[in-house]
Amino acid sequence: MPEPVQLLLFPEHVSLVRIRPERNEWRFYRLQILPDLFGNILLARHWGRIGTQGRYRCDPQPDFGAALDALATLARRKRRRGYHDRAGR
Repeated sequence: MPEPVQLLLFPEHVSLVRIRPERNEWRFYRLQILPDLFGNILLARHWGRIGTQGRYRCDPQPDFGAALDALATLARRKRRRGYHDRAGR
């Protein structure tokens, strides 16, 4: 019998894309919660045009729960703007 797979209720990373060939738009947006060298929690963002290096930004968060909330809020905003989860992750 196969081992059951536990799905994450609160994912620690999200990878989104928005592809609109008619507008020549090929965008990605990734969010990930990471610890830094000093034990602080960071919300790392990576975005740009698919096929390019893109841009990075790391925002410090007070704790892991706040980082999860910030990740969920940003992912929800991006989904409202036409981004969807990347297939084949």
